[in-house]
Amino acid sequence: MTTTKSKTVHSPIFTDGAEFRISTFKLLKQDGSLYKGGKAPDVSKEKALRIYHAMVTTRILDERMLAAQRQGRLSFYMQCTGEEAAVIGSAAALGDSDMIMAQYREQGALAYRGFTIDEFMNQLFGNDKDYGKGRQMPVHYGSKKLYYMTISSPLATQIPQATGYAYGQKLAGEGHCTLVYFGEGAASEGDFHAALNMAAVHRVPVIFFCRNNGYAISTPASEQFAADGIAPRAYGYKMDVIRVDGNDVLAVYQATEKARQLAVEENRPVLIEAMTYRLAAHSSSDDPSGYRSKDEEAIWREKDPILRTQNWLKSHDWWTDSEEKELQERLRREVLETMKQAQKRPPPALETLITDVYKEVPPALNAQFEKLKAHIRRHPDAYPKSANDPAITGKPASTQKGEA
Repeated sequence: MTTTKSKTVHSPIFTDGAEFRISTFKLLKQDGSLYKGGKAPDVSKEKALRIYHAMVTTRILDERMLAAQRQGRLSFYMQCTGEEAAVIGSAAALGDSDMIMAQYREQGALAYRGFTIDEFMNQLFGNDKDYGKGRQMPVHYGSKKLYYMTISSPLATQIPQATGYAYGQKLAGEGHCTLVYFGEGAASEGDFHAALNMAAVHRVPVIFFCRNNGYAISTPASEQFAADGIAPRAYGYKMDVIRVDGNDVLAVYQATEKARQLAVEENRPVLIEAMTYRLAAHSSSDDPSGYRSKDEEAIWREKDPILRTQNWLKSHDWWTDSEEKELQERLRREVLETMKQAQKRPPPALETLITDVYKEVPPALNAQFEKLKAHIRRHPDAYPKSANDPAITGKPASTQKGEA
């Protein structure tokens, strides 16, 4: 039985939809003024400054941590540079208890929600204060208290997970939704299609937020798909969709605000495609000069979302050059000082290797752990920080002070 009503014809007529293109929603020009006919969302000065602070924090964190990786102090890093408006503008439109499921470039959403520089550093260096206990790669953040699901490396797995989580939110009926971030490259995975179909069929409160930054690592969008981007795919699932200028923080905020209303009040999943650009490399392991030109990058640097937001704040007399200088200097000091502290902290205790998975450690796993401790005892010089761990030696910590 079909659920689709369509016009009947009696001759074969094919169409590829090429004549139709989805428009892009914009509000804010690069100089900080609104486009003619555009109406800014109702954003207070306090909230606007919170958004901007998170944007600048993310940019400075990215700059300093990439430098740290180049110095050999950090193994890996991924920057949000150029996409701050898309990430932070959307996060700001959510409720504080709405779930965020990120891909790996959305640290700005965490910064907006209050994740501290210290918390960022602990995760990046995997020390004893890292919530993940050193088990994850750098930039794979997570925060239960901030409703930010821990990041996982496999591409697109978070998209169907978001649909499932949102289904649970629908059943709970507490007025929350889930927003899931992914790039246009991740939309080429089967997980994307399975997630959208399930969300549409079960009508769950989920916002699918695609950051279309032009490249899936080194593969340009023109080689990823022939259609008009990601947005038209929503029609195949009878889903509401909007395309927005991803460097326009006001447009992103307003689009996400409306999407959340549809998701929470009507249980209608929504797809948002934010058109933006990754100004940085894909990761610290990537060299973008091999697949894109400096001229192309220069065009997008002129569309810098942070400068656009700063110009808008100044037009309202909400921000000054002196405040900008003070913020930049303070954040740079905080990042550097916090990084030094995080590096000095010890690694997680050895026993954390086998905790948090089972309520009680099974015998087989415990036997493996005993073998590991015996191995470390035989080769203490290879494990200088762990050789005197009470979990290995069996001695109380107090008796080991002063031992070599």
